[in-house]
Amino acid sequence: MIREHRIPVDGRHLSVLDAGQESGPAVFVSHGTPGSALLWRGSVEDVESRGMRLLGYDRPGYGGSGPHSDRRVADAARDIAAIADALGIERFAVEGGSGGGPHVLACGALLPERVVGVACLAGVAPYPAEGLDWLEGMGQDNLDEFAAALAGREELEPFCRRLADGMIATDADSLVEALRSLMSAPDAAVVTGEFGEFLIDATRRAVSESIEGWVEDDFAFVNPWGFELGDIQVPVQLWHGAQDRFVPIAHGRWLAERIPGVEAHLSEEDGHLTIQLGRIGDVHAWLLEHF
Repeated sequence: MIREHRIPVDGRHLSVLDAGQESGPAVFVSHGTPGSALLWRGSVEDVESRGMRLLGYDRPGYGGSGPHSDRRVADAARDIAAIADALGIERFAVEGGSGGGPHVLACGALLPERVVGVACLAGVAPYPAEGLDWLEGMGQDNLDEFAAALAGREELEPFCRRLADGMIATDADSLVEALRSLMSAPDAAVVTGEFGEFLIDATRRAVSESIEGWVEDDFAFVNPWGFELGDIQVPVQLWHGAQDRFVPIAHGRWLAERIPGVEAHLSEEDGHLTIQLGRIGDVHAWLLEHF
């Protein structure tokens, strides 16, 4: 059973989906870009088997959550803390993949008294990052997207709208072709059937009504995040795959060298999606150990 909440935060609302044991250790999920609060069945089943609770939320401007203009990555920490306060959750873990990665790292840096552990999977590094060619190794779609983000809203909005319309209109069988420049062989192999349908449903929820969340995510990534990685004092587990064309593994290596005490797992076999799909049981087991 999935519980739904509408949480007021600073004059706007955040849409939250909540699964698993209500009294169990709570894990907040920060979705990718674009993405939404929808929770993958496999993740829900895994936390249920461990007696845990899993909460996803639409970041501002996505799905059922109101926009937050000029938001920074750091603002995610306040939003997640507000959700936790409203639901009576004192301490919690956070996990995030891809574009969700920076947002959970923000929680680790800014909520040290409440966050027991952070799991960052295929997360993007700050831009610019000294010693990292930020764009090298990305598929052409991402190169075009971040070029638009750096050019400004007049370029980025129509770009995101065009991609959103295409993703909304596709089906699981066509998704690999729609994202061809980003799909390594391991990722293409898992974007089928039920998981492919989940990705499409999550995207439809995210951007059918508005692309503002996507646009604000991209601006947040290429502007100062609002915290320093060196400020993170809670346990962090980092996962990244060498076959990743969405966020190249160089980002993971760069983060692993700068997050204090990080437990890094860099896989030669995994891509962007397989690292998030196939390692979730390991992630939940590790987070549970830190409660």
